[in-house]
Amino acid sequence: MLIVDAHLDLSMNAMEWNRDLRLPVATLREREKGMNDKPDRANGTVAFPELRKGNIGLVVATQIARYVTPESKLKGWNSPEQAWAQTQAQLSWYKTMEEVGELVQITNQKGLIHHLDKWNSNKPIGYILSLEGADSLVNIDYLHRAYEYGLRAVGPGHYGPGRYANGTDASGSLNEMGRSLLKEMESLQIILDATHLCDDAFWDAMEIYHGAVWASHNNCRALVDHNRQFSDEMIKALIQKDAVIGGALDAWMMVPNWERGVSDPTLMNCSLEKMIDHMDHICQIAGNANHVGIGTDLDGAYGKEQCPFDIETIADLQSVPALLSKRGYTQIEIEKILHGNWLRILKRALPE
Repeated sequence: MLIVDAHLDLSMNAMEWNRDLRLPVATLREREKGMNDKPDRANGTVAFPELRKGNIGLVVATQIARYVTPESKLKGWNSPEQAWAQTQAQLSWYKTMEEVGELVQITNQKGLIHHLDKWNSNKPIGYILSLEGADSLVNIDYLHRAYEYGLRAVGPGHYGPGRYANGTDASGSLNEMGRSLLKEMESLQIILDATHLCDDAFWDAMEIYHGAVWASHNNCRALVDHNRQFSDEMIKALIQKDAVIGGALDAWMMVPNWERGVSDPTLMNCSLEKMIDHMDHICQIAGNANHVGIGTDLDGAYGKEQCPFDIETIADLQSVPALLSKRGYTQIEIEKILHGNWLRILKRALPE
């Protein structure tokens, strides 16, 4: 069954982790043995061969570059211009992967339909370009530049304080730049990714943004109590917007009391069943299966050491249909969760 994964940091892994994603995961792990510059070395789970093996034919792929002040404890770049330049290096990698036949960018409805009609595991993987955190947009004019090269979704915030919106572990309403950003996004029909918005900014965005909304990779606060997660009230607001929420596979978001660098997925009983728990919680609130999907965030600065123990590589997402069926979900509902719900938004939001 076709799977759409609504959040993968492919270019970050290629450019900052120096992973040649054309190679199998096993080869990448072997190359990284003995390396310790990143906490997830030799534990990657994502590469193009495994995406094809898992029939993950369409992904939402990110650009990501945070602006931080020199005294910040968060990692990032010390000027918006530097952050913009980093996103352009990432864009160049995506374009290079298109040139060698690994990827194909989807920017409009015609391209989406063509890709879905022609997809098989021997063809390029489709990707929709998303910006995770808007800090790198030097000003609003840069949003228009990005739209021209194919940007179709934006999450205004990420971790901590942001130039446009505050994110995870921060607080505060949208500033004037953030409100202007959302206005321009709506005029361009860019999808708003509500993931990572702090509570104050989230409620501002729900009030003022009238375009298509999704949350590419987010779980439930009722199951894991942290501001990174959505409360039931936030989930209800997203449902009213006809949004879709992607189940994320970062272990600390899946099970309570996870300690980064300490906890073990097996000992914490962190399996794909936990993702289904979060999905099911949203479905029970909605009364249907129309508002959940998959947005793994696999290899989002963590690897096998911090994801479900029954994920060896991303290809193992093909076990999700059986897990959903065991919970009583019908074939039609499973198809919605694996791809149909994301496609519903894309067919509405992408330009003709």
